[in-house]
Amino acid sequence: MLTATEDRPTAAVQQTACAADLVTCGSLEMSPDRIAEVATIAALLPVGTKVYVNHLPRHDIAASIATLIALRKAGLEPVPHIAARRIASREALESFLKRASREAGVTKVLLIGGDEPQPRGLYPDSVALLRDGIFTQFGVREIGIAGYPEGHPRIPPVVIDNCLRAKLEVAARQGLGIHMVTQFSFAPTRVVEYCAVMAREFPSLPVYVGLAGPTEPRTLLRFAQRCGVSASLRALKDQGMAAVRLVTHTDPGEQLAAVAHYCLGHTSCNVVGVHLFSFGGAVKAAQWMRGVIAGGGAVR
Repeated sequence: MLTATEDRPTAAVQQTACAADLVTCGSLEMSPDRIAEVATIAALLPVGTKVYVNHLPRHDIAASIATLIALRKAGLEPVPHIAARRIASREALESFLKRASREAGVTKVLLIGGDEPQPRGLYPDSVALLRDGIFTQFGVREIGIAGYPEGHPRIPPVVIDNCLRAKLEVAARQGLGIHMVTQFSFAPTRVVEYCAVMAREFPSLPVYVGLAGPTEPRTLLRFAQRCGVSASLRALKDQGMAAVRLVTHTDPGEQLAAVAHYCLGHTSCNVVGVHLFSFGGAVKAAQWMRGVIAGGGAVR
């Protein structure tokens, strides 16, 4: 007969297993100009892993087509970012979606506003883009939307909340599936509090928790300032740069462990995976993901 300890996994074992599940069901982000890395990433990740391809300010949206095609051919699920304020015209978006669907089998897209001072075309935000109704015409069956555990540096919380509700309503009316990808944060407590709010107010909305992938502290801090995760960054700076360096080290394991601990303790949790922001280092992020999935000790 097994002892009580042998019969039931320890809390640490359960947390490690949960973390591995979150990464296995998770996703990765890469830049459209890193097509040469696709084969390496595919060799590291499970077949069908979602890989989001950025829509960067310096790139036309069509620039991601070749990378989307390469991801599909490599056995991964290509998910393009579509930044509303960077879309020059409806015709350009139609052309992109037609090619993405036919040539790369794209059925999912991530809608973001895009931090442009002025819209380049018809769409001032992702709600307007969704209301256009264009996605269902070109084979898109599911959209991703952004979540902001620390709020947005330029958008009031009430506006963010109203936009979230509008996206859910419009997606449902159009018969589109929907999921959320959160911004990364340096404050695990803030992230799990946000997840608890999502579970309470939007229990049917699948949530992927954004993690800052393994990168150098200087790079991570630069992206953090751009991405608006200022609240936790300011709190860390108030504690001195030593605290900043401690949290912005090159391993996101502490953040993942906090999410896994939250998931294990909340049966109503609607977190279904994590999303790795790679900051141009998609191969390094994929290697980290593989290590967690294999139980390689990446989680602390």
